[in-house]
Amino acid sequence: MQFHLNGFKPGDPHVEDAAPHVARHTDTVPAEVDVLIVGCGPAGLTLAAQLAAFPDIHTCIVEQKDGPLQLGQADGIACRTMEMFEAFNFAERVLKEACWINEVTFWKPDEDQPEHIARHGRVQDTEDGLSEFPHVVLNQARVHDFYLELMRNSPSRLEPHYSRRLVDVAVDDADPTHPVTVRVERCDGIHAGKIETIRARYVVGCDGARSNVRRAIGLQLVGDSANQAWGVMDVLAVTDFPDIRYKVAVQSAHGNLLVIPREGGYLVRLYVEMDKLGDEERVASRGITVERLIEVAQGILHPYKLDVKEVPWWSVYEIGQRICARYDDATDGSGKMPRVFIAGDACHTHSPKAGQGMNFSMQDTFNLGWKLASVLRGQCAPGLLDSYSQERQVVAQELIDFDREWAKMFSDPARQGNGDQSDGVDPKEFQKYFEQHGRFTAGMGTHYKASLITGGASHQQLATGFVIGTRFHSAPVVRIADARPMQLGHAGKADGRWRLYAFGGATDHTSDQSGIRALCRYLQESPDSPVRKYTRAGQDMDGVFDVRAIFQQSHHDLSTRSMPALLLPIKGRYGLHDYEKVFCPDLKSGHDIFDLRGIDRERGALVVVRPDQYIAHVLPLGAHQALADFFAGFMLP
Repeated sequence: MQFHLNGFKPGDPHVEDAAPHVARHTDTVPAEVDVLIVGCGPAGLTLAAQLAAFPDIHTCIVEQKDGPLQLGQADGIACRTMEMFEAFNFAERVLKEACWINEVTFWKPDEDQPEHIARHGRVQDTEDGLSEFPHVVLNQARVHDFYLELMRNSPSRLEPHYSRRLVDVAVDDADPTHPVTVRVERCDGIHAGKIETIRARYVVGCDGARSNVRRAIGLQLVGDSANQAWGVMDVLAVTDFPDIRYKVAVQSAHGNLLVIPREGGYLVRLYVEMDKLGDEERVASRGITVERLIEVAQGILHPYKLDVKEVPWWSVYEIGQRICARYDDATDGSGKMPRVFIAGDACHTHSPKAGQGMNFSMQDTFNLGWKLASVLRGQCAPGLLDSYSQERQVVAQELIDFDREWAKMFSDPARQGNGDQSDGVDPKEFQKYFEQHGRFTAGMGTHYKASLITGGASHQQLATGFVIGTRFHSAPVVRIADARPMQLGHAGKADGRWRLYAFGGATDHTSDQSGIRALCRYLQESPDSPVRKYTRAGQDMDGVFDVRAIFQQSHHDLSTRSMPALLLPIKGRYGLHDYEKVFCPDLKSGHDIFDLRGIDRERGALVVVRPDQYIAHVLPLGAHQALADFFAGFMLP
């Protein structure tokens, strides 16, 4: 991270100066806001943390619980989520605390003693090169803690208002400034029952599967249930099961179980298959106890012993895959601008088996956050907000289709011996399915289609490893100014800016008339340049578009003094130079980014990356007009 731009400041650089106009957090909710977020789960906090970076956007977040989450709920953090956490500057803290999932083992009924279980397979958890980050496991409450700290230390000093239950939401399109009126009821002590009213420009419901915001705008979750009850418990236990510190899928003659090792070296989470449910039956009617969960888990792990000493948290649930037809209050074909959105479990639910509940929910609001900020700050037309539902609903349906098949295979009994297809699922096929769909479980299954903010693939051959519509796949580079090895993707933070990564052609380090230097001259001087058209007076030159160059030559053969001014921008009140815009391949590591990502070495490429780290376009370095036309489609001068 960079700091000291506007003068030296001692202390923790993560604590930013509060914006001058930001009022101190009080016990009373504000009467008017730009964005009201309902729910302090992963989706709500991801959105709040992103909007907290913009003190000119008045954001409020309310939560029905009386304080921050302490334990339980989700635990798996996918590789893609870790990439997002790096954009929020707390990935290293997660890595340090979390349990890393490196391998997955598979167990089935022993062929000689079917009432016993035996290991039959072992696979790497994520494929090599998929991400610079591993798949890790950490208590969801700690993820919340990191977000809450980030919000408190932001220029907005944003903090949640707890003990607020949503009463109703009303939209009045005739109101030109704050068309959404929300009423919340206080649930705390002497204030219990008091009704507070908040008027907002936009409302985002991140209030879970039983979302009151969703009900208020007339949407419903549609789908089916597998009629299968499952229990989950975090345990401290003494056991002779040899794979207790691996992620394990157990298919036994007595049922199925998933083992997830947890942070700290001792805690383990067990997902335990329970009873089949009737067509209209809910799991709550079964009266399942934690003692019953332990008993079933012990049976599944037979002949291994499981002596449970403590259960910090447990729950029971039924599997179901459900989704909303859209994620906002606009009606198709009505021309109505969306004012109320839903995200996370409020608009899609699935089983925990693929570990995507928390991960996918956070990606919802990472997608929405920069779009809300762009519209509220006058950078983009309001029509940009339509793309949230259009993009996220489609990819959620793809995830649900995968999850339905994965959950079914996990719940089916393991086939034993040489039985026919009706005897259950073949454990080897189950392992094969896991390996084939590793990208989904790593959070890499999202691929946005061509749209207003995602270009066509006519120049994809210039950078075959940066597939348009997928997340920007980072790779090792060396920073020219100080020879520091780093990941290129870590240059992109959750600050609402677009990234323009210019990969130089073979002669770009010397040529003035083409390639990177010509692109920089166009971006800095031409009246049609997106940098000139959309960067406002008083903003730093890279306030909207963060332009970075990657040359093929060694850093020993390049000099920052010879770089175009756009790559040494003057910033801040002192007019200091930013030296961190130019890179070259990290040849010492043996991984050349031009080879890793299929960059055309002769012509180079321009890779346009959205604020949520997804690739919007791949263009030739000389396609200046095409670049201008792309941004003219949704940005405001």
